[in-house]
Amino acid sequence: MNILSAVNITKTFGDKILFDDISFTVNEKQRIGLIGVNGTGKSTLLKLLAGLETADRGKLVHANHFRVEYLPQNPEFDPNSTVLEQVFHGDTPLMKTLRDYELALAELELDPSSEKKQARLFTAQSRMDEQGAWEASTLAKTVLMKLGISEFDKPVGLLSGGQRKRVAMARVLIQPADLLILDEPTNHIDNETAIWLEEFLGKWRGALLLVTHDRYFLERVTNRMLELDRGKIYSYEGNYEAFLEKKAERMESEAASEDKRQNLMRRELAWLRRGAKARTTKQKARVQRAEELRDHKVDGPGEKLDMALAGSRLGKKVMELEAVTKAFPGGKTLLSGFSYIVMPKDRLGIIGPNGSGKSTLLNMLAGRIQPDSGTIEHGQTVKLAYYTQENVEMDEKMRVIEYIKEAAELIRTSDGETISASQMLERFMFSPTLQWSPIGKLSGGERRRLYLLRTLMGEPNVLLLDEPTNDLDIQTLTILEDYLDHFPGAVITVSHDRYFLDRTVSHLFAFDGQGRIEPYIGNYSDYLEEKQQQEEAEQARKEFVRQASGSASPSKAVPGDSQASSGSAGTNRPKKLTFKEQKEWDEIESTIAGLEDKSASLKQQIEAAGSDFDRVRDLYEQEQQTTADLEAAMERWTYLSELVEEIERNKL
Repeated sequence: MNILSAVNITKTFGDKILFDDISFTVNEKQRIGLIGVNGTGKSTLLKLLAGLETADRGKLVHANHFRVEYLPQNPEFDPNSTVLEQVFHGDTPLMKTLRDYELALAELELDPSSEKKQARLFTAQSRMDEQGAWEASTLAKTVLMKLGISEFDKPVGLLSGGQRKRVAMARVLIQPADLLILDEPTNHIDNETAIWLEEFLGKWRGALLLVTHDRYFLERVTNRMLELDRGKIYSYEGNYEAFLEKKAERMESEAASEDKRQNLMRRELAWLRRGAKARTTKQKARVQRAEELRDHKVDGPGEKLDMALAGSRLGKKVMELEAVTKAFPGGKTLLSGFSYIVMPKDRLGIIGPNGSGKSTLLNMLAGRIQPDSGTIEHGQTVKLAYYTQENVEMDEKMRVIEYIKEAAELIRTSDGETISASQMLERFMFSPTLQWSPIGKLSGGERRRLYLLRTLMGEPNVLLLDEPTNDLDIQTLTILEDYLDHFPGAVITVSHDRYFLDRTVSHLFAFDGQGRIEPYIGNYSDYLEEKQQQEEAEQARKEFVRQASGSASPSKAVPGDSQASSGSAGTNRPKKLTFKEQKEWDEIESTIAGLEDKSASLKQQIEAAGSDFDRVRDLYEQEQQTTADLEAAMERWTYLSELVEEIERNKL
């Protein structure tokens, strides 16, 4: 059933046409992803549908009691209000009841002996009962906890920008709505939270319309795609994968139409030039037809970003981190004794919870802050570029072309060509007209693309990227990924974008938030799969030990576990180790000691290798593997020792 219709909508921004007579509908329970290059008007269209913008022409048609909830990219709050006051913001009776209850509860906690405040809380509780509001209250707090917000009474003004975005998200997720509109919901949330949000939206009862750069999110959440392209809107049934297939078909069809038009025009012109009589009626019709073919434009492929910028030669020594430690003032450790040698072709991804120290590590690598202890050395040939996630301060009155010329008048491309700043801007999809616009007139995504160009203009050979996918459109990200594929130097990326990590990194550092960093060889999907297998194995081990200890009633054996059937009648308690386990138990301590010695020896050899970077690299890879083997042996020793202890207890 149709719940919203946009009819012949036209919207301009200054001299730029965002939408030109577009129409589309939204149906019940549809999950729609909105795609388009930065600056095409995606956020403006969302605001228009949410009732916060008006169209120049056209109209929106919906039912009288149609309700929309909208999450903007940059939500605004009263800084003095608390988290819960913002979450329960709204004019519905349910939200008012929830606010009254939380306020009454907070006041009574400050003055528990006040009979007046006790009575007020009792009244608020009664209203909660009448309206069945307890479930909504629990849902709100659960959503906040899942989004990493636990201090419900904290003033919003004391939260970070990312935390405020998550509070705003909680607010819209708990409100009943016919249409939920989300503008970049995956910005400022970590990977685990993004997975939770996917699951939550999978159960959403109303319709959903969202803008996101997270292609896995689009793939798993949407069942229809809308694309804004050069003032027009195109609809595709299916998720992101289906969109890619159907858009390719559309582009092929448009290209074929343009080829057909060009061929017709060539034939008409050829006929005219053969010398037929000049002023016959038929000749005039031919001339008119040729002119119409010449003037009629069929939309072909739009502008394409060209990121072919030159880089500098990089020597063998890039960066060496030795026993780097960093803590927040007040004691929280972010890194503890972290050592690593960055190699020239490294593609490193850094993941972990918000606040665990990922950006801090990049800032130390860039020399912006210093470690509390340890050293970070850069090679002599390193030419570093740092693309930060912070909103870079730009003079909004400065013109786009002036901002780029401030860095360089001429830019060298990867094929050795030297081009002007204006030509480079055109390759980054800034038209000649847009180049003379003030920066203040650019969209948020266009500003990020402009900042990306300026970052890459210095011909770097080491790239530090801090959340590069925030506010960049999918087309730009796809080309950036291709650029990184061919980038000749080292790339170190902090990102929560699972697709981007899978495409661009081959080695991960996972921060646990307690100062420990777990290395992993492989991409992010591989890492997630291995973590899940480890968790399942650990759960199976705990269940086996629990059953073996007799703390629960007998149940089915752990699949594939030989000890599960070796217990006494009526229990799963093992009487003794198997022959293989006994042999392993007898040898495991010497195995661990041998691995410890090997690890220490390899570290000494790395130190002694000095500037022989090829040998250092080989030794480092051996040391990393030895460390992984040692951790696995220690895990196995823990399991066997618990099993031996349990067997000894059973003998008593």
